[in-house]
Amino acid sequence: MSEGTDSGGGTRGSGEEVRVLESRVTELEIKASFAEDLVDHLNAQVAKQQEQIDALVREVMQLRRQVPEGRGDGTGGLRDELPPHY
Repeated sequence: MSEGTDSGGGTRGSGEEVRVLESRVTELEIKASFAEDLVDHLNAQVAKQQEQIDALVREVMQLRRQVPEGRGDGTGGLRDELPPHY
C-alpha cells in the first residue's frame, strides 16, 4: 500500500477530515459569536422596554391620583359638566 491512498487508515483521508472538522468548528464559532451579539442586543432592548414600562406605570398611577374621588368609577359624566353658557 502506498502512503497517499485512503484504504482504511491512510494519511490523505485523515488530513482532509481534519480540515473539514476545522472548517465546521470555525463556522460554529462564527454562528455562536453572532448568537451572542444578538442575545446582548435583545437584552439591551428588554432593559429599555422595561424602563419604558416602569415610566408608563408611574404615569398611570399619577393620572389616577389626579382623578377626583367618585369620578373615576364612571358615575357622573358630561351632563354634570355643563358649559358655562347654559
